[in-house]
Amino acid sequence: MPRALWTTWVLGAVISLFKEGAPDQPSPLACDPTGVCDGHSRSLLSIPSGLTATVKSLDLSNNKIAYVRNSDLRLCVNLKALRLGSNKIDTIEEDSFLSLGSLEHLDLSYNRLLLLSSSWFRSLASLKFLNLLGNSYNTLGETSLFAHLTNLRILKVGNSYNFAEIQEKDFAGLTFLEELEIHASNLRKYKPKSLKSVQNIRHLILHLSQPVFLLQIFVDVLNSLEHLELRDTHLDTFHFSEVSINETKTIKKLTFRNVEISDGSFTEMVKLLHYVSGMLEVEFDQCTLNGIGDFDVSGMDAINDLRNVETLTIRKLYIPRFYSFYDLSSLYPFTETVKRVTIESSNVFLVPCSLSQHLKSLEYLDLTGNLMIENLLRNSACVGAWPSLQTLILRQNHLASLEKTGETLLTLKNLTHLDISKNNFHPISKTCQWPAQLKHLNLSSTRIQSLTECIPQTLEILDISNNSLNSFSLTMPQLRELYISGNKLKTLPDASFLPRLVVMRISRNTINMFSKEQLDAFKQLKTLEAGSNNFICSCEFLSFTQQQQALAQILVGWPEHYLCDSPAHVRGQRVQDTHLSVSECHRAALVSAICCALFLLILLVGVLCHRFHGLWYMKMMWAWLQAKRKPRRAPQRDLCYDAFVSYSEQDAHWVESLMVQELEHFNPPFKLCLHKRDFIPGKWIIDNIIDSIEKSHKAIFVLSESFVKSEWCKYELDFSHFRLFDENNDAAILILLEPIEKKAVPQRFCKLRKIMNTKTYLEWPTDEMLQGDFWFNLRAAIKA
Repeated sequence: MPRALWTTWVLGAVISLFKEGAPDQPSPLACDPTGVCDGHSRSLLSIPSGLTATVKSLDLSNNKIAYVRNSDLRLCVNLKALRLGSNKIDTIEEDSFLSLGSLEHLDLSYNRLLLLSSSWFRSLASLKFLNLLGNSYNTLGETSLFAHLTNLRILKVGNSYNFAEIQEKDFAGLTFLEELEIHASNLRKYKPKSLKSVQNIRHLILHLSQPVFLLQIFVDVLNSLEHLELRDTHLDTFHFSEVSINETKTIKKLTFRNVEISDGSFTEMVKLLHYVSGMLEVEFDQCTLNGIGDFDVSGMDAINDLRNVETLTIRKLYIPRFYSFYDLSSLYPFTETVKRVTIESSNVFLVPCSLSQHLKSLEYLDLTGNLMIENLLRNSACVGAWPSLQTLILRQNHLASLEKTGETLLTLKNLTHLDISKNNFHPISKTCQWPAQLKHLNLSSTRIQSLTECIPQTLEILDISNNSLNSFSLTMPQLRELYISGNKLKTLPDASFLPRLVVMRISRNTINMFSKEQLDAFKQLKTLEAGSNNFICSCEFLSFTQQQQALAQILVGWPEHYLCDSPAHVRGQRVQDTHLSVSECHRAALVSAICCALFLLILLVGVLCHRFHGLWYMKMMWAWLQAKRKPRRAPQRDLCYDAFVSYSEQDAHWVESLMVQELEHFNPPFKLCLHKRDFIPGKWIIDNIIDSIEKSHKAIFVLSESFVKSEWCKYELDFSHFRLFDENNDAAILILLEPIEKKAVPQRFCKLRKIMNTKTYLEWPTDEMLQGDFWFNLRAAIKA
């Protein structure tokens, strides 16, 4: 039992050590050849070792790094960007960044830094971006952190919970900042003139939960700031106190983002405008107005400063008591100088006619994402409304009739740009009326399926993207730009309809191809975007697109977005890189060449057949095939001859005078088959040869020079060769009438040549004393 417990304990200890000694290993850094290294979100516990001077950008954000040592980045002398945000860093050694003299971007946001040290930034003279947001510090240190950062342009400091104090020395040494973001939701102390040391701030973003120190900050930056943005602030209780300011005002824009305002605080805010007489733009984004528009502007001189505002932007404004809201008529007189108004996604369904008539200087009006309909739009665009309006955007409202919309806007004599995209229009009527000066019309994403003469012919720019159009056949003599992407067109529009077209964007349709003739027909076309279509990569299309070098200057997105859809084997390939085979590109020429080759081959075969008796050989082959279908050997009772004799006509005397006498007059006599005597008249000679060989016990070949040269004997020997030598027997008897060379035997008679090399043949002796033995041996061979 103790032994078992001991074994169990040892095994548990080993397993525990294994787990502790082999934790999940984080993935290594991914570095590209340019020195950009990506190591974000890899559960790293420390900065990887082995970093060298080749690293120029290092992203270690969203890991579990807690400590930065002096040696971690010592060799990264060329590092320009270091991202350490969203880690658990609570300690950075004093000289950790000492060698990073080239560093331009440093992100230490959302870590656990309690104290900030100026020694970290002492050597970062090239730094342009510094993010210290979301750490745990409550002040920016006891000495100036940024005194040595003379090139710093973007600075982000503070947090939403601990940061409580801004001191006068905090921003000392900074002269110009493009953007300064201070997150001080719980700010408890602000030392006056703390921000005054920065001589020029282009954009200041303040996260202030309460506006306690807003006025002091406002006074400090009034002469150095261009754009003030206030975020996440409750201004319901804001009260303005008179201040004495004799300095130049530089603020051009005020932005309120996620800010809560009441009727009373709005009045107090207007007083600020008295100190920013150069104000040109005011923006409200995702703000809440806790009131009913009961603004007390009587007796306020500051309200006249509203006349300086040229641009007003309101996005996603929430008014809880919307249906009790006043008409704001008291503010109408101060809106006459406003030139640009954007009211987006704020449930606007009506602009009162009286307000529209007061907006005498209005040139640009954007009412995107509201509740406008034709009948209420008629009231907004009443006679005398928006007399200077040039651009009207009614995107994503509740418009349904294109005809009524155009008729409603006839009062806008100066209107040149109209955007009514993302509305749901009914089928378009045949004719419509539009403002006479209209040049730019946006009908994208309106679900229209066809176009009619309702579209004004005076347009210079028409956007009908993302609809269900199958064709474009409108005559637009003045049109210079056509945006028709995301439809169902199968070909480019006819150039005769668009004689002055300069820009056409027709991507994401179902276009199969376009030709040189089609593009040349657009005489003034400079830009064509036709990518993401279903291109059929025919040989003509590929030849045109690949050989026209100037096409790349016209086509937008070339060659990345121009892909083949067919043939199937090149689908997905870039048109520029696709090459088809010769057979695919020159099919007609290939068929013609093949036909010509076949004709020449037939002609050549015909000539050769005529020259070398090809027809005769074909007949002979046919006969041989018939012979092959017959039994391999005739039955013994069907044999009519003892031997078939094949000989040349020049050797006929020897055969008929000597051989016939010696064999047929011998006792017992031998019956020979001779073609002159025994072939059946009228029967095809080939059949005679085959039948005679079949009915003969042996076949005697009288070989001589004449035999080898004789065409007739060659034909006769052919059939004998096929029939006799295929049977692997001794039916053939060779008589050498005179000495001949073996090479004189035709090469095609390979078995005959083999027999002459391997078997004994009879030679006709010239000595009469030996001729008796010759005839004796011949008779014995026939009987065998």
